[in-house]
Amino acid sequence: MEENKNKKTIRNNMPKFSLNWMYMIIGMALIGLLLMNESGSSVKKVSYDEFQEYVSSGYIRKIIGYDDNSLEAFIKPQYVQTIFKQDSTRAGRNPMVTTKVPNLERLDIFLEAEKKEGRFDGTVNFDERRDYFTIFLWNILPFALLIGLWIFFMRRMSGGASGGAGGVFNVGKSKAQLFEKGNSVKITFKDVAGLAEAKQEVEEIVEFLKAPQKYTDLGGKIPKGALLVGPPGTGKTLLAKAVAGEADVPFFSLAGSDFVEMFVGVGASRVRDLFKQAKEKAPCIVFIDEIDAVGRARGKNPSMGGNDERENTLNQLLTEMDGFGSNSGVIILAATNRVDVLDKALLRAGRFDRQIHVDLPDLNERKEVFGVHLRPIKIDNTVDVDLLARQTPGFSGADIANVCNEAALIAARHGKKFVGKQDFLDAVDRIIGGLEKKSKITTEAERRAIALHEAGHASLSWLLEHANPLIKVTIVPRGRALGAAWYLPEERQITTKDQMLDEMCATLGGRAAEDLFIGKISTGAMNDLERVTKQAFGMIAYLGMSDRLPNLCYYSNDEYGFSKPYSDKTAEVIDEEVLKMVNEQYDRAKKILSEHQREHNELAQLLIEKEVIFADDVERIFGKRLWASRSEEIMAYENSNKPADVSTTPNLEKVAEEIKEKEGEEPTNE
Repeated sequence: MEENKNKKTIRNNMPKFSLNWMYMIIGMALIGLLLMNESGSSVKKVSYDEFQEYVSSGYIRKIIGYDDNSLEAFIKPQYVQTIFKQDSTRAGRNPMVTTKVPNLERLDIFLEAEKKEGRFDGTVNFDERRDYFTIFLWNILPFALLIGLWIFFMRRMSGGASGGAGGVFNVGKSKAQLFEKGNSVKITFKDVAGLAEAKQEVEEIVEFLKAPQKYTDLGGKIPKGALLVGPPGTGKTLLAKAVAGEADVPFFSLAGSDFVEMFVGVGASRVRDLFKQAKEKAPCIVFIDEIDAVGRARGKNPSMGGNDERENTLNQLLTEMDGFGSNSGVIILAATNRVDVLDKALLRAGRFDRQIHVDLPDLNERKEVFGVHLRPIKIDNTVDVDLLARQTPGFSGADIANVCNEAALIAARHGKKFVGKQDFLDAVDRIIGGLEKKSKITTEAERRAIALHEAGHASLSWLLEHANPLIKVTIVPRGRALGAAWYLPEERQITTKDQMLDEMCATLGGRAAEDLFIGKISTGAMNDLERVTKQAFGMIAYLGMSDRLPNLCYYSNDEYGFSKPYSDKTAEVIDEEVLKMVNEQYDRAKKILSEHQREHNELAQLLIEKEVIFADDVERIFGKRLWASRSEEIMAYENSNKPADVSTTPNLEKVAEEIKEKEGEEPTNE
């Protein structure tokens, strides 16, 4: 068996036949023919007088005259050495001399005279001079040009996007990238921070490939496929790279979009070719990233028929993964953040036996992720990983990597040799709120309106029990926002109705403050209104938190939404309940701000003067927060009045997205 493997390896290492070698041989042969004389004999160019002397001496046996007054005279063998100064065997079979004659008629008269004298007994022929180069140009070159153009276009198509590595003739070949044993992938499970449960699942697959006897002795079978599911940026592809680095088997990697092509039947052909290659390399792992590009549920696209190209590709994929034929030794890994749109036949056991959920990291996992991304960065003693982890709730692994990189860029911009705590704080602000724009010009009236708006958010978040604790408020424009507030949201697993209503009330605090203390409302609350509207709709239509529509969920998995799962009358009730809920919280916000008008105005004035205020400033004005279980924790992290800058909490839009199985809501700013 080992011998056969070695023979196969040797055969695979043999150089492949290429038409380029044949082209080179033909070209060299043509060049040789051009350089060589037709007969391979010696040729000597002489003057007309010398030619006449050779004829008179009896050296010439044959003369050919041409219409361009040139002639060729062939020498008798016994006189070759006399003329060419070399042996006749080396001069070739037909050595000759060439010359130009003044006139063919004079040549004819001269030869006739020599014949009469008996000095010339050879033959004389007259012929037309053929221009072989011109003949070649007119007869051969057009065909050569056509062949050359054909070769050129074939090579261009072979390197183009439509044909991949094999060109237009291999358009149905798989585009999968193969990583053999000892490949260049250096990522291991040590480089994947957090994700303990997900790593355990894929480590078991790798362990089975390395030591299958341990599992088969008990009658177990390796899962045929594992689907990595989670929000964007949580490390699904990184986990697959770690599998490629750890597994001692061939690893095929490609994206779902690699199956998609404009030509009919190409996608299915590429699926067949992929599994054919995989079976030849078995045991092996095939990783398909963003599988939703090809695995979307069938029959749900109204613009295409039931027999469109994508569905044919999916049908072929289903057959190859677990069909009539055997597919042992090929393990499928796939990743997607849209598991809700995948076809149910793709998700069944036997194809993807496991769904591995790769969620957003919690506090302890964020510490581990920061530990990985801080390795190459030169940091000083002021950097506290615990503080950074607490400041980034809701951040994915990709977001944390971006924070570390942005902090290093900020430190380099200021000419520092090490990255410090403040650089990381600025990086978090930059990523969440956008670029600070101190140069943006605002009038005094606009500054006061913005300050009253942001002070309204800050006041209500401090006074409401379930609102997220405030960290920092600023009226310095960032990105497209004229002001922003940062909070430290509690990382809850479930959220109650009271908590949602308090968050909604705090969100409406900015519009309520404008209405109360200015008497006019502005466009500054658009983002707040959008958030509370979606939040209220989610609470009523999805979570059943309405008095008139209790315990009902009108969520529909219809991707294209052509039919509502409720009647028009119910839609009116939902609209009324949403309006009622938002207005109740708006009136509540106005009432609370009216009761604390003096403190709110003082806070707004302080915000106008300082532009940035922190939690200790709010505490000095409003007093200690009675139910702030974590406000003391926030204060403990503030050093010398510096911010513990934290993103705002995700709103109920995240809850609605989770219900739709679309995880991964990123924190948003005011």
